[in-house]
Amino acid sequence: MATHAYTVAPGYAELEQGARAFGVEGVREATAWDFNLKIGVRRGVQLGVFGPAYLRTSAGVGVGDLGVAIKFARAVSSRTAVAVVLGIGAGTPQWFTSVGLSRGGRVGAVTELFDFTKSGAGPRQRGFLAAAVVQLAEWAVLDAGGALGLSRETPDQLFIGLTTNLGRIFK
Repeated sequence: MATHAYTVAPGYAELEQGARAFGVEGVREATAWDFNLKIGVRRGVQLGVFGPAYLRTSAGVGVGDLGVAIKFARAVSSRTAVAVVLGIGAGTPQWFTSVGLSRGGRVGAVTELFDFTKSGAGPRQRGFLAAAVVQLAEWAVLDAGGALGLSRETPDQLFIGLTTNLGRIFK
């Protein structure tokens, strides 16, 4: 699922979810349904609960490792933001670096270079992601695309996702 550096508005919840097929040798090796429930805590601060609610690999089928993260973001300009995300998931902490470009509107595009450090969740992963984004309604955005692994350990991926604004959950 493609995402951005901005945070959810304070008091609102947003559900990002999607299906993906992925693998090092081919995209038929594994499938997953991933989610990220994001809650705006205050301006520029967001809490997230995320992970694969369904995961199928050669090792079996089940719920994957879930995590919790807090995101701090600041707008640099009207079109640019930077963010730092601190999270707890499976095993040792994982650092994540991402640089991306996006073009918005009713129909848009997203590109991203990413790098995850080795952690309890798996080996270091580096790749390039590209997705088309379509705003279906004021409260719903569909994205579809893929990621190309730039290292031997990084799986290629095909994905489709839906981000839904669930509305205000607290004041």
